[in-house]
Amino acid sequence: MEQLADRTGIRVEFYDPTGTRYGFPTFPFHTAPAGLATRRQLRAAGLRPGGHDPVAQILWRHRTNRRVAYLYRLDWAKPKRVATPAQREAIAKALLARRTCRDCGQIKPYYIPRRYGCCLDCHGGH
Repeated sequence: MEQLADRTGIRVEFYDPTGTRYGFPTFPFHTAPAGLATRRQLRAAGLRPGGHDPVAQILWRHRTNRRVAYLYRLDWAKPKRVATPAQREAIAKALLARRTCRDCGQIKPYYIPRRYGCCLDCHGGH
């Protein structure tokens, strides 16, 4: 295992493919086996975990914090769900409401700040 760290710079501390140390198969950053992907990687490929739990994890250090990314099997992943036309319409209405000022009723090209409850023009006039 020391040879792995010497050759590649990989932290051996996080290399636990059997899960004996962490109770879950664990790999260092950039060393996940083929066939496993993070949620972001699944999303980029148009997939989702498909209801199954992660099968492994990636651990790495960022400054003083330990970070984790869970890995899912690609062969169990399912296609991302597509919103129905009714769902898309509801989302469009909700986003329009976020851009409509309560005071003057104008639709702005930005979301109305929640802290003010009105557009910047109306807030400046108070």
